[in-house]
Amino acid sequence: MLFHLLYPLHNLLSFFNVFRYITFRTIYAAVTALAITLFLGPWFIKKIKKLQFGQVVRDDGPKSHLKKTGTPSMGGILINYAIATSTLLWADLTNLFIWIALIILLGFSSIGFVDDWLKIRHKNPKGLKGRWKLFIQATLVGLCSLVLVISGHWDTHLSVPFFKNLHPDLGLFYIVFAYLVIAGASNAVNLTDGLDGLATGPFVVSSAVYTLFCYLAGHSKLAHYLQIPYVPGVGELSIFCGAMVGAGLGFLWYNTYPAEIFMGDVGSLAMGGALGAVALMSKQEILLAIVGGIFVAEALSVMMQVGYFKITKGKRIFRMAPLHHHFEMMGWPEPKVIVRFWIISVLLGLLAISTLKLR
Repeated sequence: MLFHLLYPLHNLLSFFNVFRYITFRTIYAAVTALAITLFLGPWFIKKIKKLQFGQVVRDDGPKSHLKKTGTPSMGGILINYAIATSTLLWADLTNLFIWIALIILLGFSSIGFVDDWLKIRHKNPKGLKGRWKLFIQATLVGLCSLVLVISGHWDTHLSVPFFKNLHPDLGLFYIVFAYLVIAGASNAVNLTDGLDGLATGPFVVSSAVYTLFCYLAGHSKLAHYLQIPYVPGVGELSIFCGAMVGAGLGFLWYNTYPAEIFMGDVGSLAMGGALGAVALMSKQEILLAIVGGIFVAEALSVMMQVGYFKITKGKRIFRMAPLHHHFEMMGWPEPKVIVRFWIISVLLGLLAISTLKLR
């Protein structure tokens, strides 16, 4: 909105020319989202407490978590509001990629909202049934994919990290692949959101890495120099990613240990889905497995635990899944688990950036 209102004024005053630069608008999108979450945070927490939207803790998890029952939840509403508002203020609203990212963010947020509402209303941590989550997610991804196909922005080739000339074409299977990436990322972030700030830290790191990759992929000369796929117009997604960084940092102010508020499924499902969508549109799909390595490890730990439990009829690989609970059961204090996972996330982010030259 500000781009459309202020940039045309550059003919009258040269200062307004700065609004044409993606880097400038990305920085201020991050600052705006950060300011929104910091400013509205106290009011939002009070409002959630008044509405009695408290966390419902599973009784099959670590017993130390039972004390978190009743902590205000659904903080993802604030995160998503900050991301959407900041993006609408600073992005070029004629850009299709921006609208696809916002649709995925708010669509997955709606799924999470229903899930959280059912948990709170029925005092049951199960919430919305898994098959309904997957069905609605598949519908959203399918509709967005159709829009990209019709608009001519659809590319079924993959970019493989560390290999500059390897771009396999998935053809029609890319639609299935797109669903697996977005839904997988969404549910992986959801599984990671089990400790105070645990999911928020890696989300900020991942968003920051994709801020860079979207900018590079949308810049023809830089993309050619670095031998990554050039995607015209995708550079505008840097603003969306910048907003995710700012909103994540702002929310972390209240979500860090001991958390004053939890993001809930309305936050984790939307944040993961948005990351998956950005990875697809920037043609750095596989890189998400590196950038979001923490999320991948958490999801794999659950799948491995469940599979091994069924095969061996009762035996376990981990003391408890997801992975962060395993370390808790080993005696690690919650803050130690969180910070160490954050450190690993930063290292994975640096590794992902290094793939730009390791080809």
